[in-house]
Amino acid sequence: MAKRRLNKQQQWRISKVQQERTARAARKEKAIDQQIEAGDLGPEQEGLIIAHYGQQLDIEALEGADTGKILRCFVRANIDSLVTGDRVIWRMSGNDTGVIVARCERSSLLQRPDNFGAVKPVAANIDHIILVIAPEPEPHDNLIDRYLVAAENTGIPAILLLNKADLVTDSNSESINTLLDRYRALGYRVEQTSAQSGGGKAAGVESLIAGQTCVFVGQSGVGKSSIIQTLLPDEAIRVGAVSESTGKGVHTTTTARLFHLTCGGNLIDSPGIREFGLWHMSPAEIEYGFREIRDLIGHCKFRNCRHLGDPGCAIQAAVDDGSVSPARLRSFHRILQDMAEQQARGLKSD
Repeated sequence: MAKRRLNKQQQWRISKVQQERTARAARKEKAIDQQIEAGDLGPEQEGLIIAHYGQQLDIEALEGADTGKILRCFVRANIDSLVTGDRVIWRMSGNDTGVIVARCERSSLLQRPDNFGAVKPVAANIDHIILVIAPEPEPHDNLIDRYLVAAENTGIPAILLLNKADLVTDSNSESINTLLDRYRALGYRVEQTSAQSGGGKAAGVESLIAGQTCVFVGQSGVGKSSIIQTLLPDEAIRVGAVSESTGKGVHTTTTARLFHLTCGGNLIDSPGIREFGLWHMSPAEIEYGFREIRDLIGHCKFRNCRHLGDPGCAIQAAVDDGSVSPARLRSFHRILQDMAEQQARGLKSD
C-alpha cells in the first residue's frame, strides 16, 4: 500500500485522531454487544449498501418483510471498509435502523488512491465501468488511459461513452473520431449519447446497464449526473455546469450512491474524479493496464530496455509496424513518469 513520509507533528496528529476514533468505536461496539446480549437486535438478513455516509450507511433490505425498504445502519468496528454496492449481513435494531455484522464476498472492487497515501475503495460488485467523456470539456487520451489502466487491473470491463454527442462539430469531429477509433481498435466498446438536464432520454444507455451493475467514472462536467437524471427523472440529482472560464467541471455528487433502473439494472454514481492517480501501482501493473503492450513486455533485446527507442525494443517495433499507437506509447511513458515523480515527492509503494 502506498504511504506518505510524515514529519513528527503530522505523525502525532494522526496518532491522536486514531486514538479518538478507536475510543469511539469501542464505545459503539460495547453498546452493540449490550443490544445483542439483551436480544434487542433482530435476526440476520442480507442487505445491499445504497449509499455511504462515514460510519453510517443506507442499506436496502433484500429479504423478509422489509424487502425493498431503505434503512440507516451502523457498522461493527471489526468489519473491513464497506462501499456502495457491497452486500452485507445486518440486523434490525429498531426505529428503522440496524447494525451491519458482516460483509459478503465481493465479485469485484474498484479502488483509487486518495490524497493521503492510501488506496480508497470506490464501489463493489460492479459488472462494468462506464467511462464518460464529452466534447466539452475536451477529452484527453492520457486521462482516459488512466481509467482504463485501473479497469484492466481490477478485471472490470470498461465501456467508453461519449456524452453530449450533439456538441460534435466540424471543428472537433476529426479529433474525437480519431480518439474513439483508437480505443475501438483495441477492442473497447464505444457508445455515444446526448443527455441534457430537464428532458429526453439518454438514448442507448439503458441497453448498457440492463441486468448489470455499473459505475460511471470520468472527469467533472462530462454529464454523468445528467445521464442519471434522464434515466431517473424523479431522483433529486443536482447537475453541475461546466465553468465557462476554465472549461473544467464543477463537482456535484458528494457520495457514491446506487440507483435501481426500470430496465432491471443498477447504476452507481461516484464522485467526479478530475485526475485518476496511479502512483500506487507498480510499473508491471501499468504495463498490464495497456492491453496491447502487456504481451510485448519481456521480448525486448535488452532486459533493461526503457522502451524509449532503445535498440531491439519490441514495443518500438510494434509502433513501427502500426500495431501499437504512438499516442498510446506516449501516454504509457507519461503515466510511468508521473508515477515516478509522485513517489520521488515522498509517496512510495510497499
